[in-house]
Amino acid sequence: MLDIKFLRENPDIVKQNIKNKFQDAKLPLVDEVIDLDAKKRDCQKEADNLRADRNKLSKQIGALMGQGKKDEAEEVKKQVSASAARLAELEEQEKELDEKILKIMMTIPNIIDPSVPIGKDDTENVEVTKYGEPVVPDFEIPYHTEIMERFDGIDLDAARKVAGNGFYYLQGDIARLHSAVISYARDFMINRGFTYCVPPFMIRSNVVTGVMSFAEMDAMMYKIEGEDLYLIGTSEHSMIGKFIDTIVPEEQLPKTLTSYSPCFRKEKGAHGIEERGVYRIHQFEKQEMIVVCKPEESPMWFDKLWQNTVDLFRSMDIPVRTLECCSGDLADLKVKSFDVEAWSPRQKKYFEVGSCSNLGDAQARRLKIRVNGENGKYFAHTLNNTVVAPPRMLIAFLENNLRADGSVAIPEVLRPYMGGMTEIKPKHD
Repeated sequence: MLDIKFLRENPDIVKQNIKNKFQDAKLPLVDEVIDLDAKKRDCQKEADNLRADRNKLSKQIGALMGQGKKDEAEEVKKQVSASAARLAELEEQEKELDEKILKIMMTIPNIIDPSVPIGKDDTENVEVTKYGEPVVPDFEIPYHTEIMERFDGIDLDAARKVAGNGFYYLQGDIARLHSAVISYARDFMINRGFTYCVPPFMIRSNVVTGVMSFAEMDAMMYKIEGEDLYLIGTSEHSMIGKFIDTIVPEEQLPKTLTSYSPCFRKEKGAHGIEERGVYRIHQFEKQEMIVVCKPEESPMWFDKLWQNTVDLFRSMDIPVRTLECCSGDLADLKVKSFDVEAWSPRQKKYFEVGSCSNLGDAQARRLKIRVNGENGKYFAHTLNNTVVAPPRMLIAFLENNLRADGSVAIPEVLRPYMGGMTEIKPKHD
């Protein structure tokens, strides 16, 4: 969420930013909120004057009563009563204006970084760097669920009976591999200096609206019926929420945390064949990283975060690339974002396995996450990035480590988490 003072003083910058994000329908909101803000400030000014007058009149009443001028004191009391009625009216108007302003400000997008490429949607995202050599083997690579089924590692039919489409049972070596990847990712981040956390898997609505836009909330979040609780779509939600309404001493920054959680998402809309199986699902597990830092340090942390994901995948010999999200593909709170994509030998293309975002002070402003520095208090910057999110990551892992005989090689870094196994072998063709 933008600072109302910034919007008031820089309406053209805000409008151009809206245009850069191809959200022209929101352009009238800038003038609307400026008008509402002016009305609110007029209310505040009149209310402040009335309060000052009331204080003066109250002193007059005391003085008149002390002089025995009871009738004059009663007349002044009537003025105080009239002022009180008007003051109550102004305070109610101010409250209504505040609510209208907040509602609009929550929908106006954050100012994107000048380095972000201008583009309408994800088709205009820009490749930054490739890491590792993409390989297409000389044997056919089956669809990922077919690979898993050869290991008796997945049961989609049973999951559909129990929970419906978009759910799965992982079993045997595939389930163990899933857990191994999560455990390895946890230790990988701990070794990079991050503090490990297991957060709440449900959060209240004020945290939801603090960490994401209304559009994201509607598309992603599952609400618990009858309660002010939502299932998290990623642990970033509850991890950033951890700092709600806090003042962090500057010397305690940065806060660098890595968190494990299950994630729950609606995943609205129809998807093609490449997004079936366990690619786009309603429930999955994830290792996340978040940073709360000083504003001047957030660009540096942004680069560190996405590099962590690249390094993790490369340690398992999975080729990846980074992709910078264009303006039209950025969620409203984001200043800048990179996707990390893994190579799919079967599809002969890259696909998303993680996303790194710098949100500036947008989440901190909504959640009142402030820093106490030498020159006073200010809003922190927040960032988040996927460490790893199986089972989607398993697709890249299985395809890149599949052998011609159907076995799957286990990279050295994962072997301690797989009981020393160097490969897993299929149960049947």
